[in-house]
Amino acid sequence: MTLVSIAVNNPLIDGRQSDRAMMIRRGVQILLADMRFAILPELTLSNGRRADLIALSDKGEIWIIEIKSSIEDFRVDRKWPDYRRYCDRLFFATHAGVPLEIFPEDCGLFLSDGFSGHMLREAPEHRLAPATRKSVTLDFSRAAAQRLLAAEWAAQLTSG
Repeated sequence: MTLVSIAVNNPLIDGRQSDRAMMIRRGVQILLADMRFAILPELTLSNGRRADLIALSDKGEIWIIEIKSSIEDFRVDRKWPDYRRYCDRLFFATHAGVPLEIFPEDCGLFLSDGFSGHMLREAPEHRLAPATRKSVTLDFSRAAAQRLLAAEWAAQLTSG
């Protein structure tokens, strides 16, 4: 019988994010939860891109938040404009060690310390077409339900 497992047994953790990115994500998630958003990390969109965070408001507005943990992280990633087709508002999120002036003015901006997040700049609205909104909302809902089921099954396996 194995006493120690080096594998991550939590189906909600995919392990691709750095500790700093996870810190940023946690603070933004706390802020968005306080704003009454439903939040889902790492949602694969229909174009194959993966949104770092996607948030759904109680009115059905969809926000995508792209997390950037360093200047280099921002410089090497040129896929972020592709996210605009899948959200009403597009944001970046970072921490105090990254210069804020590197982020485009036509996107919103969050600052996170891991314990809370602060919206420094609101994102301009570009409303989704109804068919796109329905598709993204269904993808969000299905992914959330599948992750909840996986977490429930994992909890049952570890509890005995």
